[in-house]
Amino acid sequence: MKTSSPYPDSLEILLSELKRIPGLGPKGASRIALWLLSDPSRRSIPLSRALANAAEKITLCLECGFWAEATLCKICSDSTRNGSVLCVVEQPMDVLSIEKTGIFRGLYHVLGGRLSPLNQVGPEHLRISQLLKRVEQLKPQEVILALGADVESLATMSYLSSILKEKMIKVSKIAFGIPAGGGIEHADVLTLQNAFKGRSLL
Repeated sequence: MKTSSPYPDSLEILLSELKRIPGLGPKGASRIALWLLSDPSRRSIPLSRALANAAEKITLCLECGFWAEATLCKICSDSTRNGSVLCVVEQPMDVLSIEKTGIFRGLYHVLGGRLSPLNQVGPEHLRISQLLKRVEQLKPQEVILALGADVESLATMSYLSSILKEKMIKVSKIAFGIPAGGGIEHADVLTLQNAFKGRSLL
């Protein structure tokens, strides 16, 4: 016979929401919830305000698709970035991973995912048309495809490479020091640095 939970309903709702966070299980969710509630004025209330503020203000950069609070993100607004090199990634989190390495000082373009026929994700569902428009505007000397190493990412890379080559653009891919089947966000700083240094032409 299933026993009823001793937690109040509001705490059950909080736990349910916390468990939706990737990588956070029931025990971790319980620890975080109890930590937040042990000192609400210094923990849960500031956190809830920060979350609400971020949810209200954060949007996607009109140019690259990275997180921003204005029309352009801080990277696209930075005049010291090298506009002759464009790095294409799958998700905004990948930009953060690459930025931590300090090895890349060009501009980014976030696709918003990868091609996945089984999940009905085609080119029209990604920011590919925006990428081609930026390539026309920026006329970069090189486009680096910094995608993952799984089947869908490789298929996306192949598709983008064929389109960009038609435009006579130099296209390269980062070296695969990234684990097979893994994404950019799972790679450590040294692996990503070596991957950029060892990139090859497509």
